[in-house]
Amino acid sequence: MSADPVIVGGREISAADIAAEAQNHPAPSAEAAWEAAAEALAIRQLLVDEAERLELDPGEIRDEAGQPLTREDALIDALLASEIQTPKADEATCRRFFDHHPERFTAPLLVEAAHILIEADPADDFAMGLATGDARTLIRALEQDPSRFAELARTRSACPSREQGGNLGQVQAGQMVRPFEEALFALPSDALCPNPVRSRFGVHVIRSGHRIAAKPLPFEAVRALIAEYLEEASYRRAVAQYIAILAEQAGVSGVELAA
Repeated sequence: MSADPVIVGGREISAADIAAEAQNHPAPSAEAAWEAAAEALAIRQLLVDEAERLELDPGEIRDEAGQPLTREDALIDALLASEIQTPKADEATCRRFFDHHPERFTAPLLVEAAHILIEADPADDFAMGLATGDARTLIRALEQDPSRFAELARTRSACPSREQGGNLGQVQAGQMVRPFEEALFALPSDALCPNPVRSRFGVHVIRSGHRIAAKPLPFEAVRALIAEYLEEASYRRAVAQYIAILAEQAGVSGVELAA
């Protein structure tokens, strides 16, 4: 926490107010939460002061849930609506962004997955060894009779998916732990992984189902999302620039405002 007082436009923001605001800023440390809170309050003060200087009368403004905003929030909304004007993202701009970032607009690989989890503590070598042996036994049984997968999942799996015969539905990258995904995505459609797969949950017997290959999305399917993203980014840049101008004019010390 900074030892210097936070001063905006010649007025100090009290340490008590910063401490109260810090509760709204989860952070890795108390110091980081304090700095985030001080920055938020400094920006808020800059905007409210400017709205009052311009003698704005916001009237009653409501949030998305229909609840009336506080006077300060209403002033800030009115100020930004009055002072921040950004262009709409036209067809050519959206198309250019689409063409320059094809990797962002690809439907991911999807693989239907099922597993049987033999639970064990990865830190316990003996327990993991036993679990691996059990998984190997299950794999051998399934190689002899693949139709038993759902039955064995219901009776042997420690995962709640046992109630669905071990079925996990369609899986894409980032949804499962890494060893599980690496094994699953390496399998062809409708295949049993020949080896047990260890993870932080224990040992898995994994079976793949239908695969839907990754494929580029057409521009028409993502045009609205691109426009929303570009317009939001433009708005955020404009607000940041506006706050920087207000900070330079009013004077801010004791806190560093993000660029």
